[in-house]
Amino acid sequence: MTRKTSRAGLFAAAVGIATALFAGHGRAAPAEFRDLRVEVVGQGRPVLMIPGLNSAASTWSQTCTALQPGVQCHIVQLPGFAGAPAVATDNFLGGMRDRLLAYLEERQLDRPVVIGHSLGGVLALQMAAEKPGRIERLVIVDALPFLAGLRGLSPEAARGAAAAMRQQMLSATREQWEAGTRQGAGGMSRDPAHAERIVAWGLASDRATTAQAMSELWAEDLRPLLPRIAAPTLVLGAWAAFEPMGSTLDSTRRIFETQYAGLKGAKVEMSQRGYHFLMWDDADWLVGEVKGFLARR
Repeated sequence: MTRKTSRAGLFAAAVGIATALFAGHGRAAPAEFRDLRVEVVGQGRPVLMIPGLNSAASTWSQTCTALQPGVQCHIVQLPGFAGAPAVATDNFLGGMRDRLLAYLEERQLDRPVVIGHSLGGVLALQMAAEKPGRIERLVIVDALPFLAGLRGLSPEAARGAAAAMRQQMLSATREQWEAGTRQGAGGMSRDPAHAERIVAWGLASDRATTAQAMSELWAEDLRPLLPRIAAPTLVLGAWAAFEPMGSTLDSTRRIFETQYAGLKGAKVEMSQRGYHFLMWDDADWLVGEVKGFLARR
């Protein structure tokens, strides 16, 4: 991935038309908590699972099943995404961070593992920085602490670009919005069926929520907060979708390692073949990495 390669498309189009339920034992009906919908699956070690921009909670269904037994998944549906009711806010990331931390307290989850994909990974980092020691371990799936750094922008320039991006997203015609959503889904998954699911989820999402969240992702620079994080962290990265643009595994790994340099002990691992939705494209690898990480002392 080159410095000027934009990963905005990896975040801007994401996932599904409605939260799909999958069969299994130990599953409770999703519970409402302060604009969140959380489905609890299994018994054992608590693992909070946060999907990405526009994504349905079912992003994590397959992974949760593969981690059984001994894990209690708390699978989150964020408001405004994939057909979930929206909530008005001018601080989406901060509001969701606080709701998720409150959920941990309300459900008395003792030092859970938090797994986040894309925007969900950013939220996981924010949670761990806001409450050091509250989270036992972090797994960050294809998310960076400073997204705009991929374009070589300074934090100040990124904030200006984010405001312009938000306005452009809000002013797009319906045809432009649909075309952009479909274009963005092209680099999300190798599987055409999954790519169509991502498009459907994106089109079912609330546009104002998507624009607000995307602009915040672009403006956010979490690198100064990384030294606060006490939780051991596993970062799983993707690169293969950008191979036609000159990306290599090694060059993309360097981007991840540079951005996470301030997070002491962070372990960066790169998928050999998966696109952005690694839990689908490289499922066995991702589950193996997560299981190994959770088993480590």
